[in-house]
Amino acid sequence: MPYEYRTLTPEQQAELIAQRKAMGYPLHAPPHPFREAGYYLLTAANFEHLRIMDSPERRTEFQKCLLSAFHEIDAEVVGWVVLANHYHILSGVESLDHVSAALKQLHGVTSLDWNRADGLSGKRKVWYKFADRMIRDDAHYYRALNYIHYNPVKHGYVENTYDWQWSSLSLYYEDYGRDWLREQWNAHPPEKDFGRDWDDM
Repeated sequence: MPYEYRTLTPEQQAELIAQRKAMGYPLHAPPHPFREAGYYLLTAANFEHLRIMDSPERRTEFQKCLLSAFHEIDAEVVGWVVLANHYHILSGVESLDHVSAALKQLHGVTSLDWNRADGLSGKRKVWYKFADRMIRDDAHYYRALNYIHYNPVKHGYVENTYDWQWSSLSLYYEDYGRDWLREQWNAHPPEKDFGRDWDDM
């Protein structure tokens, strides 16, 4: 929302703010209407979609830190992908509050480290707040997983999903094989607008 908000007319901005107030949502941040235990598709982007994780080394480092953060809160990690400017992770959690605290810590540490490494301490905001979607049922679960694994192709990083190493796809390939993955894709393809607004926060 924040990037699109800047392009709206004053009338459109006022209408959007009124809608968010009526729904009880934060005015300029992703809402988190569900907090209870369950499976969630979580997304966070580098601020203004700067490609701060553009280097393979940084993506590898962040992937390790991301998975470690979820392990520390005893969350079940189902799938993930790390791109140059955002990530998605599908996880079973006891409480979204635990996730919020873990991501706040992760984003804080990586912001400090990367800004220091890039000579931009105090000059650059690294992350925007995370967004979430609670998984409704098995079909939604597999559509979310397929969406995650397809994300590098969607954003033009690779032509073949198997060529992107910063995701959980290779683990599913090793455990279940390509035929199983193809069956899940055919049975539960993400809808055309499945990821609408998630990558554009």
